[in-house]
Amino acid sequence: MAQESSEFLKQSSQLGNLDRPQVAILDFGSQYSHLIARRVRELHVYCELYSCLVTAEELAKHELTAVILSGGPNSVYEEGAPHVAPDVWKIIKDRKIPVLGICYGMQELAHVFGGEVAPGLKREYGKASVSRVKGCNSPLFAGLPEEFIMWMSHGDKLHKVPEGFKAAAGTSNADFVAIENLSSQMWGLQFHPEVTHSPLGKDILKNFVVNIAKAKQDWVMTDYANEFIEEVRAKVGPTGHVIGAVSGGVDSTVAAVLMTKAIGDRFHAVMVDNGCLRKDEAVNVLKRMRDDCKVNLRCVDAKDRFLDLLKGVTDPEKKRKIIGGTFIDIFQEEAKKIVKDSGECNYLLQGTLYPDVIESISYKGPSATIKTHHNVGGLPASMKLKLIEPLRELFKDEVRELGIALGIDEASVWRHPFPGPGLAIRILGEVTAERCAILQQADAIMIEELHKSGHYRMIGQAFVVLLPVKSVGVMGDGRTYENVACVRCVETTDYMTADFYHLPYEVMGNMSSRIINEVRGINRLCYDISSKPPATIEWE
Repeated sequence: MAQESSEFLKQSSQLGNLDRPQVAILDFGSQYSHLIARRVRELHVYCELYSCLVTAEELAKHELTAVILSGGPNSVYEEGAPHVAPDVWKIIKDRKIPVLGICYGMQELAHVFGGEVAPGLKREYGKASVSRVKGCNSPLFAGLPEEFIMWMSHGDKLHKVPEGFKAAAGTSNADFVAIENLSSQMWGLQFHPEVTHSPLGKDILKNFVVNIAKAKQDWVMTDYANEFIEEVRAKVGPTGHVIGAVSGGVDSTVAAVLMTKAIGDRFHAVMVDNGCLRKDEAVNVLKRMRDDCKVNLRCVDAKDRFLDLLKGVTDPEKKRKIIGGTFIDIFQEEAKKIVKDSGECNYLLQGTLYPDVIESISYKGPSATIKTHHNVGGLPASMKLKLIEPLRELFKDEVRELGIALGIDEASVWRHPFPGPGLAIRILGEVTAERCAILQQADAIMIEELHKSGHYRMIGQAFVVLLPVKSVGVMGDGRTYENVACVRCVETTDYMTADFYHLPYEVMGNMSSRIINEVRGINRLCYDISSKPPATIEWE
């Protein structure tokens, strides 16, 4: 993400559309907060995620159809625990906004309205059977059976229901896992309806968002595209020019096509071949984007420049900084050429997605630097460019949906993400032209086998890592001592969490056989079975 220094172009920390009705999700630091947002979006209802410490002044700017309070790691009764500001509760009361508290969110409701929250005798973590209270026909559970399975994750529990509320459901471990106050339109759930382990959780969220809060299900990608096109034409004007970097990945492709539909050739796309792209990537992207999608695209061949700077460098963070810094230098050089040719260029297109925004506004605050973000952020403010971020309200699956709505071919829309530094962070150790060529071949075979076996679309991201390790092997009658490579395939929808993909042994066997036989320099192939967290998706 863009660095927040006055020397760099700034990214806005909130979304800008004040007119669109929305469900506001207040984040108390739960690892599942982004899932609540995704589930609401899946109902075609627009929502935004805010820190639980959001001010009443900020929320008052928006037309709120409902408020959802997320879970969180704190205990509501502890000193320093986060709480919703009194003025926010006043807005909720004055506007009669329905509220749903989930886990910590339910305990926050109890804490504020006079209930009693204390540690339970035993923690409850995992699947639990929830039973509805006899005779309670809660609208939250409309259409659900008397008993259903939900996912629990809590140590504290509600010991006394707040005044005006009544119990709606319980478990063998807790009497009050669902509470409601029909007159004030408030509900609380101790379990997590947003996770996939809660099979009927989506039904509960739909009951709240659509049936109780009456939120309109009008969050549609075709409308979103048309809105953006109108907005950007008004913003850029009839003569303004926009520059943007493209990589060929789904985000930059969708953003570039959207911008091209808005202003045509006045959008200037720049692709930089850093020598660490996939096999034949530059040629394929030029064909796909320039020839098929009619994007005004120029490709800069800078392979030698990047590889010279990467000589002898093994530290992953240094690699990222070298590649990021050099990319910025080249991008600036191209921007100057575009300004010289067109007379002006005042805007920069950037493919920020909503998870990036969530990262910057969540209650936990910006995460520690696990690794430098490889977006186009960090461009010097001396370029005097204003940011245009058409995808910053969208999750990855929504970007794909938008791509289909724009008429981009499915193969492009369903491409797996590819990191900005490219294969440089999938080559552990020094990056050389020879090691890039080895990895490019192995990677191409792996992708080919995934397509052939029908697994590509089921996987969120797949790639090969070249390890800085050699192993002994036997090929023919000779002994070999060559590189070890590792295949990484994960299933994920949001890239914030991921599980390793259970690839069938037969597919693994075909990959291994082909890579070891066809790629000179690799004689052993492994498969990565770690999930995120604790591992990250990329190795570096």
